[in-house]
Amino acid sequence: MLAEPPVTFLSNGTNILMASITWYLVYYFPSDLFYNFSCIRPIRVIVAALKEVTRTWKILSGVTQAHSRFQDAWLVMITIGWAKGAGGGLISNFEQLVRGVWKPESNELLKMSYPVKVSLVGAVLFTLQQTQHLPLSRNNLMLFYTLFLIATKVQMMLTHSSTSPFQPIEAALCRLLFSCHQAQTPVNEKVTTTSADAKGETSKKPVEKLSAKISKSAQKTEAKKSD
Repeated sequence: MLAEPPVTFLSNGTNILMASITWYLVYYFPSDLFYNFSCIRPIRVIVAALKEVTRTWKILSGVTQAHSRFQDAWLVMITIGWAKGAGGGLISNFEQLVRGVWKPESNELLKMSYPVKVSLVGAVLFTLQQTQHLPLSRNNLMLFYTLFLIATKVQMMLTHSSTSPFQPIEAALCRLLFSCHQAQTPVNEKVTTTSADAKGETSKKPVEKLSAKISKSAQKTEAKKSD
């Protein structure tokens, strides 16, 4: 995005080697021992916390890199910092096209996940700090933002919750700025089921069971990728 050579990342052989080893251990280690070990809750919590620390550094490096070239371009700094912190989520649409699996309902630009949202918020905060519009030092902002990321991520993991902490703010802004109203289901609406529908549902059960067995291995692979 900053017109740098696209092969620059290949110059760091150490990172390429570490990424290759990690990829092999997660997907092809015998009996999935490494993946099962990483699924232990204390290990997952530690890895998730370290990942959020890395996210802070990525966002900051993206904003700083963009500021060195475009000092007054807020949108450029926010975009580069956002892409650095949530690159995996933003590039998921292109990845789906390459793999031949297109899921428009999971478009991160239309329906953002929590990592993409929090990376965007971080990019905005660090851009404001970089342009001296936020009366807070860089070290303090990094500390507060990283603590928020770790606390939120750990809380979501321990409670098995996928609800974004920004949801109340988003709902309030939606009602205030866009006049969004929650769709209400009529109370007197009744659903009738005919015998033909019941037979159709019964005939679908064997097919659904077969489809579930076929997609079991694919779901396991997707679970590894999401972890």
